Amino acid sequence: MFLSRKDSFTIQTLQLADAFLVWLAFWTAGELRPLLLELSHRSISGNNEISTMSWVLYIAVPFTPLVLERFGFYHRIRQKMPRQAISQLLKGLLVIGLLIGMFSLLAKLVDARRLILGFGLLFVFLLLFVRDRLTRIWMKNRMSSEQGREQVIIAGTPEEVEALIADVGPDITSDWNVVERFDLANRPVKDLYELLKAKSVGRVLFATKNSEFEKVARAVEACELQGVEAWIAASFIRSQIARPAFDAVGSKPMLVLRSTPELSWELMCKGLMDLVGSALFIIATSPLWVVAAIGIKISSPEGPIFFSQMRAGRYGKPFKMWKFRTMVPNAEQLLQKTKDDHGNQMEGPVFKLDRDPRIFPFGAFLRKFSIDEFPQFINVFAGDMSLVGPRPLPLYEVEAFGEMSHRRRLSVKPGITCEWQAGGRNKITSFDEWVKMDLRYIDNWSLGLDIRILLKTIPAVLFGHGAK
Repeated sequence: MFLSRKDSFTIQTLQLADAFLVWLAFWTAGELRPLLLELSHRSISGNNEISTMSWVLYIAVPFTPLVLERFGFYHRIRQKMPRQAISQLLKGLLVIGLLIGMFSLLAKLVDARRLILGFGLLFVFLLLFVRDRLTRIWMKNRMSSEQGREQVIIAGTPEEVEALIADVGPDITSDWNVVERFDLANRPVKDLYELLKAKSVGRVLFATKNSEFEKVARAVEACELQGVEAWIAASFIRSQIARPAFDAVGSKPMLVLRSTPELSWELMCKGLMDLVGSALFIIATSPLWVVAAIGIKISSPEGPIFFSQMRAGRYGKPFKMWKFRTMVPNAEQLLQKTKDDHGNQMEGPVFKLDRDPRIFPFGAFLRKFSIDEFPQFINVFAGDMSLVGPRPLPLYEVEAFGEMSHRRRLSVKPGITCEWQAGGRNKITSFDEWVKMDLRYIDNWSLGLDIRILLKTIPAVLFGHGAK
């Protein structure tokens, strides 16, 4: 979901306020604990202040607003009904409660005061719910008067102006008081200059799909001279997937259309997870590497232990991918003959076959439990691959792509597993469907999605579901 800077600032302000309310809720619970114990005729032992459980605040205060944001608690506040706010709060506080419980068990914190935890979470729910409702009332009252709404001018042809208003939607336009729909095609820029002087306008929005660039530039200059913000809708660029953002090359501003995950802390965490996860996996599974090597040498002594093949990495850059060898030594030379004799169970450029005759018996065992894929963790550690991402394809299969859009799966690092493998590998026989799943992963990527795919992959591997 893309947010304006104003919306982002509003959300950050609300999150800071909610962090304070979380601290206030647990502090209140700590102060009320002696009274509650006295009312229940129970003895008071130890320190009754929240300071004895400061570790709870280290978890609850910073993480509660972040978790609530993931559940959409700070979005569409004016349109949000009480039932929806309650649902989001309950989900968020359930996650926080689980985090506190897990930390308490792992750290063996026996001094966890249940009254403070219970009433603290209850007070958090009540304070945040009241804050949310009061914020909604304040926003609705503010927007109900013209003084509370932002004064804007929308410039462009009449058709462009109407299209912009329709595309933006009432959730945004309800914040505006449109003082003028300026026909940029038929009115001189001088009129806009005079209009800006006469009206207290905060910004001018330009719908520029068919407008002349030279005239738009002069209109923007009129805004600049009076210190009025000029917002230009980049609708002259038609993109169905790419997300627009602004960046800079040196001192030159650039409009960026990006269809891959943007550089972020989540992406940095993914890289760290790849590095640490691959190293730990290699160390933990090292005995199986020895077993696999011995088994391959006994079952197929004439060939090497490892099989390497050039695969297409990010943006199609070739890299050497490693696997334990599971086929006869001349498997590559027998590929075309195998296709001719047994066909291909996969539609498209990718080759898949049940009971491939080139696989020797011990190799079939390695494939069933994905042990043959273990050397690819070396590729992950080296940075050529990721733990999660579209599977890397041989260069000749990439060259055989029938549609240009299929190459978009090369826009991220290839991975050891993705949705296709996690869902019970090789159940899909259409390459187009396989690509759709990969592109859906790219378009909806998040660190949480990677973790879910990894968790789904574990049982698929352990029980050999769909492996061939």
